Amino acid sequence: MRRPTSPFSLILLGLGAFLLVLAPMLAWYVEPRAKRTPTDIDTITVFKGKGSYFDTKKIKTVHDKNLTVTRQVRGDVADSEESGRAVWDVVTSVDPDTSLPAASPHDALQWTKERWVTDRRTNKPVHCCGEEPYFEGEAYLKFPFDVEKRSYRWWDNTLGATVPLTYRGTKKVQGYEGLRFTATVKPHKTGTRQVPGRLVGQPAKSQVIADEYYANHGIELVADRRTGRIIYAAIGPRKTLRAPGSDKDARVLLDSERIAFTPATQKAQVKLAKDDSDRLKLVGETLPALTGVLGAVLALAGAVWVVRGRNGEGAEGDGGAGGPGRGDGTAEPGGPHPGTSETALHHSTM
Repeated sequence: MRRPTSPFSLILLGLGAFLLVLAPMLAWYVEPRAKRTPTDIDTITVFKGKGSYFDTKKIKTVHDKNLTVTRQVRGDVADSEESGRAVWDVVTSVDPDTSLPAASPHDALQWTKERWVTDRRTNKPVHCCGEEPYFEGEAYLKFPFDVEKRSYRWWDNTLGATVPLTYRGTKKVQGYEGLRFTATVKPHKTGTRQVPGRLVGQPAKSQVIADEYYANHGIELVADRRTGRIIYAAIGPRKTLRAPGSDKDARVLLDSERIAFTPATQKAQVKLAKDDSDRLKLVGETLPALTGVLGAVLALAGAVWVVRGRNGEGAEGDGGAGGPGRGDGTAEPGGPHPGTSETALHHSTM
């Protein structure tokens, strides 16, 4: 009697084939679609350092003072969903100790509000949705996913232009390794401002249109390779005033050799980067590998069971008790005696 193929072996074979198809889909389809800039972000990063700034109450530049840069990034989820882009509202405040906490634009040394719109996959700027200011480049608040060991164009908002960042190897931040990039900015004129003449060395004039200049002693950024999240940042801004047409700084508005992420901000950024990186690795590497191996094992086991079942059917058909031949040397009922020769058989039937 024909024995049917075991349903369990077919289930194993089918499940194994499914997992073998699923493994490359996770790596080539699901993971790339998981690499999208978030739209529901709400983070605060804090820089601290020492430097000089122009004290408007004392009408002079004061030195060796604590400086704090506070930046809040909040995603506009509604506009992001409608446009399909990452729409982020960014508020940045530069404060001395006297105007902390950074709550009012009137007390801060510098206070800006911006709206950044980027492609969620490439991180490139998209000029829509009330973007302010117009910006270019490859990196600013974050780098693209899968950061490469090469130079990047970083948008410097104070300069109003891109700055070439040079790759400088790797650096560990709070025990977590990222890719390090650096740059400097030479003095550039960024605008004009009407000020009393005495502030820029022209006391005979009540008011002059002074030139505003900006430079940066050094920019250092450390980015998570997989997610592009910045886990460490340090800047060295210098803003000055010059008399009209002069090539020398007459008044320092803000100057710091280095203002950097606080340890608390570093830890928070590292945690976010590690969590996101681990999720992407799980979807793009770990799960595809495990799924592929498990699929191969199940498919092989199912195939072996199917083949063994069919071989068992063949054995029963060829040598079983109900088969045409008998292996015990006895004659079939009504057949010739096993001892009868072929010659005798022929003679007896003639």
